[in-house]
Amino acid sequence: MQHLRRNTPVSEIDVPTAENPSSHFPVIRRIEIGAIPDWLRAGWRDVCRGGPASLFYGVCFAAAGWLMQAVFAKAYALFAGLTTGFLLLGPFLAMGLYDLSRRIELGLPFKLAPSLASWRSNLANVGLFAALLAVVLLVWARASIVIFALFFNGGLPTFADVVRTVLTFEQPVFAFVYFAVGGFFAAFVFAISVIAVPLMLDRKTDAVTAAIASLIACGRNLGPMLLWAVCIVLLVSIGFATFFVGLIVTMPVIGHATWHAYREVVAPEDQQTKVAAR
Repeated sequence: MQHLRRNTPVSEIDVPTAENPSSHFPVIRRIEIGAIPDWLRAGWRDVCRGGPASLFYGVCFAAAGWLMQAVFAKAYALFAGLTTGFLLLGPFLAMGLYDLSRRIELGLPFKLAPSLASWRSNLANVGLFAALLAVVLLVWARASIVIFALFFNGGLPTFADVVRTVLTFEQPVFAFVYFAVGGFFAAFVFAISVIAVPLMLDRKTDAVTAAIASLIACGRNLGPMLLWAVCIVLLVSIGFATFFVGLIVTMPVIGHATWHAYREVVAPEDQQTKVAAR
């Protein structure tokens, strides 16, 4: 095995990974709010380095938005729930971006094709986590329909009606309930996933451990994580406001920046080993 690796060109070696899941719980570090601009700058640098490979994922996000707009053009209540679902499924859909950032970090070729299958290295746990996010998305989509049915006054709204009502609080009860329920789902998913998917990709961690580590990271760094969530919402909102075109750039930036956030929040494995040995 070692002989083969010594004689194999670096460009042909896949991203190195641990052979077995780590037996130690990841060490979560405290961070400062000032780290967030650094994550965004690092994310932008990775987008510039990645070029077409990175922007490919942004195009996928934008295409998903256009597809939903076309399919649910007359079902605005459901469309609103599914659109918000971008925030719920984003961590899983951005897994390829995490892999691309990891390749840059390791000095490996920045290739699109291997990143498309990055989930295969920890298929069972990534699949379990993706299923959890999908269930939350479906529950939220259903809850969105119920909220419209119970609290939205008037006939069948147009998309412009929905946006105006939400942004101007024209119907304050509806807006409050919609934001409260949607905020709960978004906060829950953010808390369990902010570092979970990068952790499962990088260390082959099981889904439960990764989710718990993510919760601990949010609890230990409440202020910075809240601000990071706000930054994500703002960048996604820019994408929506430009009829999803902006997602071509903003989603890759978010994905790459999330990888750098994970790297700063979770201590390297050598530090983890030292802590575990004490």
